[in-house]
Amino acid sequence: MAVVTIGKKKVGHKYPSYIIAEIGINHNGDIEDTKQLIRVAKVAGADAVKFQKRTPEICVPLKQRKIMRETPWGYISYMDYRYKVEFSFEQYSEIDKFCKEQEITWFASVWDEPSVDFLEQFNAPCYKIPSALMTNKSLLQHVRKKGRPIIISTGMSTLDEVDSAIDILGKKDLVVLQTCSSYPAKYDELNLRVISMYMERYKIPIGYSGHETGLASTVGAVALGACVVERHLTLDRANWGTDQAASLEPNGFIRLIRDIRLVEQAMGSDEKRVSPRELPIKEKLRGDG
Repeated sequence: MAVVTIGKKKVGHKYPSYIIAEIGINHNGDIEDTKQLIRVAKVAGADAVKFQKRTPEICVPLKQRKIMRETPWGYISYMDYRYKVEFSFEQYSEIDKFCKEQEITWFASVWDEPSVDFLEQFNAPCYKIPSALMTNKSLLQHVRKKGRPIIISTGMSTLDEVDSAIDILGKKDLVVLQTCSSYPAKYDELNLRVISMYMERYKIPIGYSGHETGLASTVGAVALGACVVERHLTLDRANWGTDQAASLEPNGFIRLIRDIRLVEQAMGSDEKRVSPRELPIKEKLRGDG
């Protein structure tokens, strides 16, 4: 089974799960909240934090640009809102510096080609292709040309579409995530068995990106073989924003990583044997130690 290196970490089915705290746009444009989310991710034991990078004039459809909505910045157009949650070069420079101080990796989902070029300035350790762009051949080719590892989510996609994306990207330095793109997702929508199917079909690192509200299914994904786990992180699920309700608060994120590491220990070996601590019990109860 293939192995991918992201930053200094090996990612593959023989290694501890690579855990990504998806900050996304849960920062609502606030750099101090962003730093607090990074701190939480570090304390929880996450390997990386992830953002979303868009160029609004490319990504926002014309028919949506003038739609008005209530936001923390007042009653503004959807286009103005999209600009409010995009960080500038100076702000990403501050994030980059802070992540280095915290000794945690950061990268982003890229929604358009200029966003890829923008992030190249920060020597991104990898790129994430969101489910919404998985069928965008031009973007996939542009990202692949950068020569960096790629993580791709496969929400709202058919198997043929996943096959097509992998054909475009190639399997080298590629991680594929099973995903359900409803927010929050219902448990009967998650289809965790796809993880095992992907592992058999593609023979590359397979992971899970979850948008459900609880922890159990994500831990279950690890037991099924997910070697990358991505969950949204927020300071408060009641905060304003479309992703907040499908996110985990700090305590939940800490418990998630704790439980994942415990399950990884518990998976052990497929060799059936008597453990040393069982031997005296065996002798006592069977008399045949």
